[in-house]
Amino acid sequence: MENEAAVRLSIFLGLFILLASAEALFPRRARRQGRGGRWFTNWGLVLIDTAALRLVALVLPALAAGAALDASNQGWGLFNQLGWPLWAEFVLAVLIFDFAIWAQHLITHKVPLLWRLHRVHHADRDMDVTTAIRFHPVEIALSMLLKIGLVYALGPSVLAIVVFEILLNGTAMFNHSNLRLPLAFDRALRKVLVTPDMHRVHHSVHRHEHDSNYGFSLSLWDRMFGTYIAQPEAGHDDMKVGLQWQDDRPSKLAWVLALPFFRK
Repeated sequence: MENEAAVRLSIFLGLFILLASAEALFPRRARRQGRGGRWFTNWGLVLIDTAALRLVALVLPALAAGAALDASNQGWGLFNQLGWPLWAEFVLAVLIFDFAIWAQHLITHKVPLLWRLHRVHHADRDMDVTTAIRFHPVEIALSMLLKIGLVYALGPSVLAIVVFEILLNGTAMFNHSNLRLPLAFDRALRKVLVTPDMHRVHHSVHRHEHDSNYGFSLSLWDRMFGTYIAQPEAGHDDMKVGLQWQDDRPSKLAWVLALPFFRK
């Protein structure tokens, strides 16, 4: 797909500006920390994550979209053998990849070594649009390896992969945003998509709450597998976001990068 990187970057930046502006105008919760340090750290992680993916690309022939093109050229993967209509493959591919990301997310909470990496994301004491891009580079690299493996196994079209990654990035920024939605609209929307209020439960300091609502895009997986919690026990205004034992250090980039190596 020509200009795929430029298209994705343009959509990403456009959505980021839109959501950052919306949450500034209609905030859901008061902030515990200022934007400056947090945003520097969260955007710093994006730059480091991008460099990590560049290193992955040196080892592997391509990242997810490139792997889809390679699988198509080689005739590898389930869809390349079935010859189904493109629309059916497209819909099924998006659903399968969304489920895979949901399952991966659940596993990062259950496997202690993976949780050490993933808690970088959960250590943010505030939730806003930048929390969606706050991941340790090792976790990002492992996630990309999973997607590449699934691409070669399924053989989806390049378009399906590009659309899925745009959908994933866009919905993740949306449901991490500190955006106040009308309650009736939230109830209706979360029947299909994960909303900010739904995902905020997942960022609770309480283990039984952050072991729920794993979805990034579609809400159906949590409902289907019994991991859905509608509201936090303390309410959205009074609930605490982050990790129980942390302080203000999550806004410091060096601390965040070293967090997986802490004992706690």
